[in-house]
Amino acid sequence: MKQFQQAYDVWLEENLANEKNIRRKELLKKGLGHGTIEFLRRIWLPTVGNFDHLYPEWEVRDLNNRYRYLDLAYYPENGKGCIEIQGYGPHARDLDVKRFKDLCWRHSILALEGWTILPIAYLSITDEPRQCQQLILAFLGQFLAIDTPSHLSWHEAETLRFARRILRPISPHEVSQHLRISDRQTRRVLHTLVESNFLTIASGKARARTYRLSQL
Repeated sequence: MKQFQQAYDVWLEENLANEKNIRRKELLKKGLGHGTIEFLRRIWLPTVGNFDHLYPEWEVRDLNNRYRYLDLAYYPENGKGCIEIQGYGPHARDLDVKRFKDLCWRHSILALEGWTILPIAYLSITDEPRQCQQLILAFLGQFLAIDTPSHLSWHEAETLRFARRILRPISPHEVSQHLRISDRQTRRVLHTLVESNFLTIASGKARARTYRLSQL
């Protein structure tokens, strides 16, 4: 907890120090919402290890030239992502027709402007953190070339990248199609990754049917 708080405080102070926009600066001074902080503490930092390219309360404009603020904007060099933390009360139980339509417009406009949008329910953060961590790995995979150990062959490294982009166990057939190699070669690659503890067998006893990442 102490390590998170230190990293969080430094990150928020850097955003405040670098921000020239008065509107966003005032929002940052008020502090982030509880859901956003819990997402950063339970999901983002344990998965990613840093807050690089991540900006809270990011300002955008809609079609009517009104200011909107994203919970978290992810801005690497080659793309832009939006993470929205959906609390049950304001986003579901208490959502009236007007606010529902406004939410749909908001997501549509962001999508048309090239944002990759990732809404995450607060209840998933508290109840399903491991699934959320997988979701973040897949989200990052949309923007980044995922690093793999240098000693792996190209086929082994690409199989790991493929597994990190998929939110479920992968089958040998899927890997074979992705790598464009034979079933025998694919099985050899998967067996090597299991022996090296990068993958584990998710289903199948005498003959493995699916595999998943060992890290999660």
